[in-house]
Amino acid sequence: MTHRPTAPHRSRNLARTEAAERSALISELAYRIELDVRTAGTVDCPDYASSTTLTFRSGAGSTFVDYLGGVDAVTLDGQPLDVAAAFDGARIRIDGLTEGEHELVVQGRSPFGRTGQGLHRFVDPADDRVYLYTHFEPADARRVYATLEQPDLKAAITWVVTAPADWVVRANTDEASASPVEAGTVCDTAVEAGVRREFAPTLPLSTYISAMCAGQYERTARTWTGSTPSGEQLEVEVGLLVRQSLVEHVDAEEIFAITFAGLDFFHRTFDVAYPWGTYDQVFVPEYNLGAMENPGCVTFTESYVFRSTPTRAQRATRANTILHEMAHMWFGDLVTMEWWNDLWLKESFAELMGTQASADATEFTDAWVSFAVGRKLWAYLVDQLPSTHPVVAEIDDLEAARQNFDGITYAKGAALLQNLMNYVGREQFFAGSKLYFERHAYGNTTLPDLLAALEEASGRDLDGWVDPWLRTAGVSSLAVELGTNGDGQEDGDGERVTSARLTQQCTDPVTGREVLRPHRLGVGVYHLQGDGPAARLERTGYAELDLAEAAVDLAGVEGLDLVGGETPDLVLPNDGDLTYAKLLLDDASLTTLVEHLGSLEGDTSRSAAWWALWDATRDGRLHPARYVQAAIAHLGGEAHGGMLQNVANNARAAIEKYLPAEQRDPWRRAWAQACWERLRAVGAGSDAQLVWIRAFAATAASDPASAPTLRALLDGAELPDGHGPVEGLTLESDRRWELWTALAAIGEATEAELDAELERQRDNATITHHLRAVHSLPGEDARKAAWEQLLTPLSMTNDHVSATIAGLRQPLREVELGWLGAAYFERLESVWADHAMEIAERIVPGMFPGGEGDAERAEGWLAEHPDAPAALRREVADSLDQLRRAQHAQSVARELGEVQPA
Repeated sequence: MTHRPTAPHRSRNLARTEAAERSALISELAYRIELDVRTAGTVDCPDYASSTTLTFRSGAGSTFVDYLGGVDAVTLDGQPLDVAAAFDGARIRIDGLTEGEHELVVQGRSPFGRTGQGLHRFVDPADDRVYLYTHFEPADARRVYATLEQPDLKAAITWVVTAPADWVVRANTDEASASPVEAGTVCDTAVEAGVRREFAPTLPLSTYISAMCAGQYERTARTWTGSTPSGEQLEVEVGLLVRQSLVEHVDAEEIFAITFAGLDFFHRTFDVAYPWGTYDQVFVPEYNLGAMENPGCVTFTESYVFRSTPTRAQRATRANTILHEMAHMWFGDLVTMEWWNDLWLKESFAELMGTQASADATEFTDAWVSFAVGRKLWAYLVDQLPSTHPVVAEIDDLEAARQNFDGITYAKGAALLQNLMNYVGREQFFAGSKLYFERHAYGNTTLPDLLAALEEASGRDLDGWVDPWLRTAGVSSLAVELGTNGDGQEDGDGERVTSARLTQQCTDPVTGREVLRPHRLGVGVYHLQGDGPAARLERTGYAELDLAEAAVDLAGVEGLDLVGGETPDLVLPNDGDLTYAKLLLDDASLTTLVEHLGSLEGDTSRSAAWWALWDATRDGRLHPARYVQAAIAHLGGEAHGGMLQNVANNARAAIEKYLPAEQRDPWRRAWAQACWERLRAVGAGSDAQLVWIRAFAATAASDPASAPTLRALLDGAELPDGHGPVEGLTLESDRRWELWTALAAIGEATEAELDAELERQRDNATITHHLRAVHSLPGEDARKAAWEQLLTPLSMTNDHVSATIAGLRQPLREVELGWLGAAYFERLESVWADHAMEIAERIVPGMFPGGEGDAERAEGWLAEHPDAPAALRREVADSLDQLRRAQHAQSVARELGEVQPA
């Protein structure tokens, strides 16, 4: 009999105090995990067989083992336990442990996943082949096998997997043996003969990075050879796995080149040998995130297998992700945080090193610019939400841990570690890292362990840096305050600067206390050269300086020459993007940037300037139309693809979120026209052309006047502007679906046409594109039906949930969601309770209503539900904050008056 009780929420969660008690009791842990996945090919069979043998040393007492499957039998030291009494659906209670060694065997049935958690099953619609892969972080190994699910209980893990004979099976280590298995019955399902593969035991690792994949993957392997600076000669087999139907799209040469460059870089930098044997990289479907650092079996979203020509920014992002995960082989896998409050330790470090390796070891030498306009911007936005927290966060349980995989943990932490690296010295930082790896290999650590190694290597006391940066929340605001002599008539020589100072301010939103942080930053002084729109900003002064107090006097700072000089047109704090801060520019400086930003030389200067404009737009300090004006005026000459893509996305958001509804249509038309003109103007087949066709499709989805152009592009007909075809533009599958989705959103496509496009090429990606396009079509009844489907547990995969939401929330279709506000808050708690968190975290913010009265509804719900799950309240509070921010910006735009496109 299989026992499947409904687990109480308390048992599904794990408190930090419980984890500490368990780790004090248990040691010398090892797992033997035996899975029979031959049932995967029977799509109506929900389970596979799972048997786990745990050996461990224990003190006297009681504990529990985590498991989210169905339990058939449990034995402790050969004696059967009463499963009905011991298992509550999430925990198997183990009482009466005596001091010494023990063996626990749990036999059960684990469910195949559809949400990217546990062991995910995917049947390829292109050819019906079956693929499995695991994803466990932070605590989903228990969906596959019985485990002590916490990072500080490291163990040697042996995978034993029975699968069809023609399947490829990979795990954290290499296959040690294989033997045939006869046909039979598994989980009440008839299965064919297969092969039982046993893998070598791992070195000690945490369960959240244990991993296996199985299916009809295509695997290609090459061998990397190299050495450490200490002279150790190394050889690593590098594998690349992908679905059969995607083989033709895999850029294996570039992926292997980046991987080999990374292995060279990290061995040269850390001087510690890669410890995990083979290095497989598995590209998997319906993945919940970008990648996961499972040692020896790294998983990536197959979105990195580009089915259409990628932009350079997309390739750079993939390279960064490959190197980010590789950095984890040392920082996170070899040495692991003790508990999830130090999650940032591994993620910030990997974010830092992925970017540094990209800049130093690949063609993407501008990786830090890409970081500034992408990941760092993510950090700034998250750090201004109600859910902001210190980089070193207090994580009391697993549910809180799941919520902290955010822009603060990743990108803010990386920005701060970059500052720390510059503070202690690059060579000293890497020497401290090497010492840290050697001292704590295969163990668990906390922040003081890393700081001790860095202080020892650098000889610097880090307390004064750590507390204000890592233990406080929020973004510091930098401003330059200038005093002038008015109109300058006193000396007849124009307005001049009489005083200048640089200030910082931050109120920690968590504690309410004022925080002063030690900044190292650049300040740039700019004057306009020339007249009118053609005038260019020339940097006439620059200095790098330290700011640790509330203000520093800039008079006499060498290189700036501010006081006594002519009043500049722009003073840009954090010029060069050396620190982490908001930039509060005065109105005159904002106007200067709107009109002349494109003339700034230096990618990092422009990235800082674009950030200042965007932050001012979101804060209601700049009319949203002025941001769009700047994008129209200056993006045509932008050479950095990542910056171009980011600002284009923000321009559309400025129109659709921050402009009042009654002011949007002229700017939709103006932005669509600008995107089309830039598309026409850039080089044939260039990277910029790819960015502009995507930007045009995105904005055309809310510009009905673009319909003739969209239709002509899709039909290969004469374009309505009369200038002939766009030279070098190839509409591959992804681009065609972006255009079809835009047509659907403006009501100029039919479902029959979308179905016909799907029949041109039917695979997982096109099915997802089709779903988004269909849900973009007009129709209130269809939207209500889709809403009900979203609320039905397990009715959609994670990718399909996201595609459905994207279609439902097309800007022109918001008028058909007037009913959503009441329906959303009525069903909110059941959405959270009934869905896996990975799905609920898409639905709750994705479907948050933005109509009249919905902010008040959200405030009322929060007031009336103080005991709702903290993670759910966090999602609602953050969504409410974004709605209130948008409403404030819209209100300011109304007060300032409508701005018309040129």
